[in-house]
Amino acid sequence: MARQEALSLWHAVSRDDRLRPALEDSLDVDLAVVGGGFAGLSTALHAASKGLSVAVLEAEIIAWGATGRNAGFVVPNFAKMDPDAIVAHLGAERGERLIEVAAGSADLVFDLIERHSIACEAAQNGWIQAAHSSAALVRIESRARRWAERGRPAVMLDSQQIEALTGARGYAGGWMDRSGGVLNPVAFARGLADAAENAGARIFEHSRVTSIDRSSDGWALTTPSGSLRAGKVLVVTNAYGGALNPTLQRTYFPLKVFQIATAPLPSKARQRLLPGDQGFSDTRRNLITFRFDARNRLISGGMHVVSAGAERRVPQTIWRRLASCLELPDLPPPEYSWSGIAAVEPDFLPHLIDLGPGLMAARACNGRGIAMTTAMGKVLADWAAGTEGRDLPLPFAPPAPIPFHGLLRYAPNMLLPWSMLRDWLDWTG
Repeated sequence: MARQEALSLWHAVSRDDRLRPALEDSLDVDLAVVGGGFAGLSTALHAASKGLSVAVLEAEIIAWGATGRNAGFVVPNFAKMDPDAIVAHLGAERGERLIEVAAGSADLVFDLIERHSIACEAAQNGWIQAAHSSAALVRIESRARRWAERGRPAVMLDSQQIEALTGARGYAGGWMDRSGGVLNPVAFARGLADAAENAGARIFEHSRVTSIDRSSDGWALTTPSGSLRAGKVLVVTNAYGGALNPTLQRTYFPLKVFQIATAPLPSKARQRLLPGDQGFSDTRRNLITFRFDARNRLISGGMHVVSAGAERRVPQTIWRRLASCLELPDLPPPEYSWSGIAAVEPDFLPHLIDLGPGLMAARACNGRGIAMTTAMGKVLADWAAGTEGRDLPLPFAPPAPIPFHGLLRYAPNMLLPWSMLRDWLDWTG
């Protein structure tokens, strides 16, 4: 079966001639993983390395969903909460364990890349967050201090250092976690898949799971062309699960995010912007991000309020905003544009969802997909090997549907104008 046309920049530039088969006939395994993104592939790799028999069932192709449509930032922290808030929210024991998982998540990603010789344009040169206002700088100073107290390579940056490191002017200061970085997410995912298969896992593409049913000795999964029996089942489809479990669809906010990649920048402009090849984000609610790929394409993202015409309109809006922010009147036009859907939890934390004995769903995106989902896979391999869910270092509970989800599911996009106004008030104040 031929692969689909490029879904993102990363699919377009990542060569992969491997066509993995669809599941046919029947198969028995210790662990069935539904979803071929970072979380599923990392779980498969770590579980197979423990000696478990593992099968991954992907409805489309590896890295088809959010895994292959993000910007490729590797960020080892939380989108909204700082360490002290995590402890207050989860308690000292579980909170500190979750913090430890997040703190080492980027190191885990780059260690896997080195250990398995994954060619994915990886650069562990740091992740920079710049403060768009003096109030944001106060919060950032506290954030950097809390991470540094836990032994992380977190350093504060003044406004001059931010400008020197990023080429972006007008920021009050910021911080950098030196363990963060950037990579090509599709190439990384395919490398994880190869490593998982080398460890003994079996990966099936074009194998959409149509049902998961309890059996006398585990779980029975069906696909259009095959069936599978598993002692344990992990569902890691993030926001791309479709109708497999309607209850899960009501436990998160689907957030559509657009990305662009410009044509390669001229060398003079490239030398001024991110000369150290870090990833950049600021503290705006309608945040600005940017990074470069190996061909010096400038990559950034954004959201939409009105869906009609968004596929054409939003990439141009992102491009204009980037040109203004970085003072690039001759910014090359977008060469690629694409979109994806992220699953956002109400508390912006990773979650393990108990769906029954030996049946787990997991989500860890919330804007920190690559690092957190890869680290989550290592945790979930422990669950597959026998660790109880309540003993894992991530929030674990039955599904909790969001009240009035049908009305509130579009809230992240609909609140964008209010967020932009608050950002402007912060900056002018």
